[in-house]
Amino acid sequence: MSVLDAPAKGGEALAPRVFVPAMLLRQLYTFGSLRNTGDGFELALKNRLRDVELTLVATLRIDGREIGPDRLTLHLAGGEELPARDVSELHPLPFPLGAAVTVEVENGALDEGKHEIELSFACEPFGDLTLAVEDALSVRDAPGRVHIPRDPADDYGPAAVLARQRFAAEFSGHPFDHVAKFSFDAHAAVGNCEHFTGVAQVPLGIAGPLHVDGEHAQGEFLIPLATSEGTLVASYNRGMQVLNESGGVKCTVEADAMQRAPVFVFDDARRAREFTGWVGASMDQIRAAAESTSSVARLVHVETYLASKFAYLRFNFTTGDAAGQNMVSRATCAACAWIAEHFRGIRRFYLEANLATDKKASHVNLMRTRGKRVTAEVTIPREVLIARTRAEPEALVYHYGIANVGAMLAGANNNGLHAANAVTAMFIACGQDVANVAESSAGIVYTELTPERDLYISLTLPSLIVATHGGGTGLPTQRECLELMGCWGKGKVNKLAEIVAGVALAGEVSLAAAISAQEWVSSHERYGRHR
Repeated sequence: MSVLDAPAKGGEALAPRVFVPAMLLRQLYTFGSLRNTGDGFELALKNRLRDVELTLVATLRIDGREIGPDRLTLHLAGGEELPARDVSELHPLPFPLGAAVTVEVENGALDEGKHEIELSFACEPFGDLTLAVEDALSVRDAPGRVHIPRDPADDYGPAAVLARQRFAAEFSGHPFDHVAKFSFDAHAAVGNCEHFTGVAQVPLGIAGPLHVDGEHAQGEFLIPLATSEGTLVASYNRGMQVLNESGGVKCTVEADAMQRAPVFVFDDARRAREFTGWVGASMDQIRAAAESTSSVARLVHVETYLASKFAYLRFNFTTGDAAGQNMVSRATCAACAWIAEHFRGIRRFYLEANLATDKKASHVNLMRTRGKRVTAEVTIPREVLIARTRAEPEALVYHYGIANVGAMLAGANNNGLHAANAVTAMFIACGQDVANVAESSAGIVYTELTPERDLYISLTLPSLIVATHGGGTGLPTQRECLELMGCWGKGKVNKLAEIVAGVALAGEVSLAAAISAQEWVSSHERYGRHR
């Protein structure tokens, strides 16, 4: 079962408790945090599951020795201390997602080596839980080993940041001048960058406005592009002018899915095949386990792939306005833990087996979608294309056919020209996970000559991973760039996806026309050479 009925109290039935597998519960513990202190030892926890309220800290067991709450102190964010015995149903302790707490134990020092740890506690909405892990005592480093400075109490405060800047200058012999200058409170980078030391300032240009005819993005938008490549902003600006004079770019979000793909190992292929049938029959329970970790993630379907004695499951989720990789990792981990506890014969499993192809281009994502699948399309009147780019529609269509052959010979997984330029420049400007350019920039281009001898061209981005909430979108400069397009916050992710696809198509038109008109090199000579 994915939920367990709690026992009755006083003759009244309690609300069902969400089932929390032991493997998932272990994610709360911060491995490597066990260390001796002056009066005992400490360990650290971090909420990596979902928002909860602690209603009881019962006991801690170390190697079977029980330690009561009277000897436990909770160290919270901001330096606050709270005796564990003060946590109760009447005085619950909020423990939101991402929050961390250090548990200080007054019980004498621990010996070096591995220790068994059990922490019993209660929280809403999960009820009574026991976290059981093994961790080795952290020991002091050898004398003379160099460490980057950090402040456990406030690692984003001015003193900690300045200490790292001075450390870097002394270590390298080259003090920071520009890196050390930034205009926002460093605490804004909590959760986005560890060992915060400064900023990498990337030139930012704006292009457009671009007229987008989408279902979510409608109207004209200025486009922020962060880049150090000369001609890029100018080229996209030219492409946008062509699209605007053609009535704008029509954009459509066609699919939405974010994946995690675990693999289960069996004794033989027959048991692996039986397993996939069981998974299909158990989908309601698997979905409940997965979705118990998030108020946003929704499990749409699970694909199954068999090879040898391995069963690969590709979980497909929707994740709201977040990109969702971490969200679906938690959800899939919960589902896998439920599966592992309810199906016999699983020898081992791994949460990811490279079938989601996170941060890698792949054919499965071209076919199945990762992130948003978006198509941008336009019919460019013949006279507009010639006047703006000095290239004729016939030249672009002919070149498109030749380029398809070149892409096939190269073994490329897409036939686009340079969607990566648009995606990367917008990702840097707008606080996206830039490593997702690997899959997000795969572009499927199609062209045709209309009966009127105009140019129809479309670009499909089958695995565009974008977010307007969470991650780096809340960083000060990145938020400003999203706000420039009206794309910051909840309910805006499809709007951003349509705009990115429209910008990428503008770049395809501009570059394709430059190549066909034999102007590609000359334009770089004019704008892109740093002499």
